[in-house]
Order: sequence, then C-alpha cells, then structure tokens
Amino acid sequence: MLVGVISESFPSEHRVALVPAAVKALKAKGVDTLIERGAGIGAGFGDDEYTAEGARIEDDRAGVLGAADVVCQVRTLGANPRDGQGDLAFFRRPPFEQTLIGFCEPLTDAAPLQRLAECGVRTHAVELIPRTTRAQSMDALSSQAMIAGYKAALLAAGALPKLFPLMMTAAGTATAARVLVIGAGVAGLQAIATAKRLGAVVSGYDVRSAVKEEVESLGAKFLEIELPHKPVGDGRGGYAVAMDDAFYLAQRQMMTAAVAQSDVVITTAAVPGKRSPVLITSEMVEGMRAGAVIVDLAAERGGNCELTRADQATIHRGVTILGPTNLAATVPAHASMFYSRNLVSFILHMLKDGRLRDDPSDEIIHQTLLTRHGQIVHRRVREVLRLPPLQSETIHT
Repeated sequence: MLVGVISESFPSEHRVALVPAAVKALKAKGVDTLIERGAGIGAGFGDDEYTAEGARIEDDRAGVLGAADVVCQVRTLGANPRDGQGDLAFFRRPPFEQTLIGFCEPLTDAAPLQRLAECGVRTHAVELIPRTTRAQSMDALSSQAMIAGYKAALLAAGALPKLFPLMMTAAGTATAARVLVIGAGVAGLQAIATAKRLGAVVSGYDVRSAVKEEVESLGAKFLEIELPHKPVGDGRGGYAVAMDDAFYLAQRQMMTAAVAQSDVVITTAAVPGKRSPVLITSEMVEGMRAGAVIVDLAAERGGNCELTRADQATIHRGVTILGPTNLAATVPAHASMFYSRNLVSFILHMLKDGRLRDDPSDEIIHQTLLTRHGQIVHRRVREVLRLPPLQSETIHT
C-alpha cells in the first residue's frame, strides 16, 4: 500500500499531514510513503528528512494524487472548499478505490463531499473519530485543540497591557491578572493550564458540571452559576450540546459580573455543525476594564463574543477582542507531529493484509466514513445536510 502526502493549499496552513517519523512507523508495517516535494517545509521538515526514513519524493501533487492508495491531508476539500478544488481532477477514478483521510468539516456543507463522492473517493473525517479510550491515540481534534488552547493563553498574555503573574519588586507590586476560561474541553483545559503556569489567577466555566474536577485539578476555580433550572450540557462523546434560548439568556445575565472582573476572557464553546453560542454580549464587553482582552476560539463559527470578527483584532471601548481561527497552524512543528501520530494510529488500525479494511462493526471506521461508492454514506451527515436517506446496506451512522 502506498500512502501519499501533499502540501496544504489552505491559506496560512503550515502543518503537514505526516512527519518523517511517520514514514518509519508505516514502513515497519509494510506501508510505503510518497511525499510531494516541499510538503513539510512549512512545519520545519525537509525533503531529505523524509528520504532518510525511506519515503519517495514526487515533484508535483498530481503525481502523488495519481499514485497513492491513501492520501493524507490536514485539510481536505471539505475544510478547504476554495483552494482544494484543483485536486479533484487528479484523484484516481473507479474501479480503483482511493482513500482520503483528514479534516473534512462534514457537518457544514454537502457540496465538497458530493464532489469527492463523484470522484469515487472513500473519505474518512478525522473530526468524527469517537472520543473513546480505544480511539484516544487517533483523536486529532483533541491534539489540535490542545495546541489552540495553549496558544490562546499566550496571545492573551501578549495583548494584555499587564503582567500575568504576581510580581513583588522594589518598585512596587504587580497583582496577578485574572483570567476566565469559558468552555472546559481540551482547548479550554489547556488554556487554563497555560494561564496558570504563567502566574494568572484562573477561573473556568462550562455547562457540563462533570468537568468541575478537571478544572480544579489544574489549580483554577470552577465558576458555578446559579440557574433557574438544571442544565443538561453533556453530549455524546463528551461534547457540549446546544441549550435553549432561555438558558443562554439566564447564563449571560449571571455571567456579566464574572466577565467584568476579568482581565482576560478566553472562550472555547463550540457545538459541532452549529453556530457558536453567543456567551459574551456587547454590553458585557462594555462592562470590562479598558485594556482587557478576549480571545475567542469559536470565531470560525461566528464566535462566543457578539463583537468577534474572524481572524481580526477588534477594539471596543478599550477592550481587545481577538478571533483567531487556525491557531494550531501557528505551531506547525508540534501540531504536525501530534496530527501525524493520530493519522498513523488510524491507518494502522484499519490496515489488514496490506489494505484498509471496511468493518461496519468497528465504531472507529464506521463513524468516520463519509463517502464511498459514489455517495455520502454517513447517516448523521446526510441528516444534517438535509439529504434524503439512503436505502442501502452501505449507510453509516
């Protein structure tokens, strides 16, 4: 089996799907690797490092796409709908079945998936890998979110006109910055840990009460908001679920004081396939002190702050609001290393007798498979995209 890696065409995407160490790991299992020339340069990995581990270098992406049995990307067409279009012409057509693995944004838009299906490509979305113990080594969403949370705290520290830690000097005492992190998933917990290591006084909040112990284990205070009814915020796989409008209204009213007392607010609350819930209103921003900073990690889906603009820095009444959308790509070496390990684990999990198996009883394979035999075959994705149900044995949940 031949695994191919092409350079990423999404703007400012510096990650690479497989790093040189992955070539060695795959080769040990009888899998060869073909790398587009220069694919790893943005992440700090030269072509010579790949060849030293046994990879072959191909001069152009068409050659990689035309030869590989499995194509690994960070952002497939679904997550790169504008600049990824040009690759469609180079995928191999049936009866040969080519497999594409990467981030696909499957709950956002049907058109890119339809085009991949029409090419006969078998597509696996890494963001749909179940968050189970068995799949932990393959969880690319978590590995990249961890980096985003770390970088969010650094961005906040860089933008804040105050020091994060308490400092007592002969020239006076600087009190520690107060940081509030909203959303205690992987990104939120890493933001909490990083802000705490930088010396800030940190609080965390999440609608899922089950994460209180995790927040407190990092040395932060868990912010508990009294609500008129007990929320049910735990979704399948550990994700937060969307709540009703009445809940969000009550939550915003009661969170106003906490936001006003904070020097930094980092928001990470996102619901897969839906617009990010607005948790910080313009009125709440206006209640913050001049110089305060908001880093909104949900900016790509509209943002948790009403004033967030994706990939822009907005200043409103002295408060800086940052809306970064691809923070993992700003730490491409380690982001690529983690992502590469996720993909290798995923590929080796599916590998049997020199090819990728298709086992409907395996939840990891079953839940990530999006397209096959010319169709979108994932039931939940078809429902979200408002496609009619398939009357076929190939349907996936």
